[in-house]
Amino acid sequence: MTEPAGLETDAVRLREMMVKALAEGGVLVDRAWRQAVETVPRHRFVPGFYLPADKRDGQGLTVWEPVTAELDQGRWLAAAYSDTTLITQFDGDEPDWKKPAVRHGGAPTSSSTLPSLVVRMWADAEVTEGQTVLEIGTGTGYSTALACERLGSADVTSIEVDPHRLETAASALYGCGYTPTLAVSDGLYGYWPEAKFDRIVAACSFRAVPPALLAQARPGGKVLVTLSGWLYGYARVLLTVAEDGTAEGRLLPGTVSFISARTHAAPAFGNPAHWAAGLPEKARTTRHSPERITAATEEAFHLRFLAQSTLPSAQMSTVGEVVHLVDVVTGSAAVLSPDDSAWRVREGGPVALWERLERVLDAYDTADRPGPETFTLHVSEGGQRLRHPQMPGLMLPRP
Repeated sequence: MTEPAGLETDAVRLREMMVKALAEGGVLVDRAWRQAVETVPRHRFVPGFYLPADKRDGQGLTVWEPVTAELDQGRWLAAAYSDTTLITQFDGDEPDWKKPAVRHGGAPTSSSTLPSLVVRMWADAEVTEGQTVLEIGTGTGYSTALACERLGSADVTSIEVDPHRLETAASALYGCGYTPTLAVSDGLYGYWPEAKFDRIVAACSFRAVPPALLAQARPGGKVLVTLSGWLYGYARVLLTVAEDGTAEGRLLPGTVSFISARTHAAPAFGNPAHWAAGLPEKARTTRHSPERITAATEEAFHLRFLAQSTLPSAQMSTVGEVVHLVDVVTGSAAVLSPDDSAWRVREGGPVALWERLERVLDAYDTADRPGPETFTLHVSEGGQRLRHPQMPGLMLPRP
């Protein structure tokens, strides 16, 4: 694949600037990963993507502007070499990059993850030379290319559930000289033809660790997954697989989120007002305000994960100042409304959703607000249990 000399010169310059910034930020401490980032041309893997406009539209939706070399080469190339996640697909619909249109709202279903997180992901999985690796979620192929550059293509397998995404990624990978094993496959089931692997790394999130991934890792192998849920709390865990197929590992610190595996995405739950209409009129004053799990803080991010571990099928929606908590599995609901300096809650159904969530917050406060790295995940045939020495065990949903 040939490119205009000016474009290639600009790409090299911008790539060098990105590498320098990542190194100064403490991301590229490993010399081999730094060399990989210096070598792989990210712009080859993102011929088109969306960036958010400065203002929302009249309905409050994010306006997503298409960016390609044809539309604005300078903006396209600068974004390609920024430490930014680039959205490449919404709602499972593959864009026509020859005639891309502005989008209003939508749920991202594929992206090129920001380079610092890609490198961090490979480093956190303790990936090194001589290992065989399964990557779940090829996406644009950029992270796959970094792994190939570091390990050699023969030791890298990457799977993607979306055939159009994989076709585009394969073209970019092969065009750059990388030839990993690629396959259209659902990440929930891994990829048995190439098993077993020394490392399995998921570039999407799951509600619970898929058993197939543990079965496809060698004894002593490691599996890095991001756990998520319908309350949009996230936690990463690096599991070590034992001879008997069980696994355990500590949660990793930091706020990281990935797009959910498509079969683990939250279901539609309808109109919040319909759920609220069936609740009893009597309300009680809450012990905790909803801001504890909705605030834009690292602690709230962590608490959302703990909350969904005890309420695995609950979802949350805010309409004005009113917070709705609904559960499509049990039919339970709770509505929280501000009342002067306090919050009042009405709840009904088989599960007292807010009461159960408050018990987790009570235990968290009693344990002196422990961070993610103090929790351990144990996975066995009996289930997946999140443990902390000072908090009751929390069960993840069945995979």
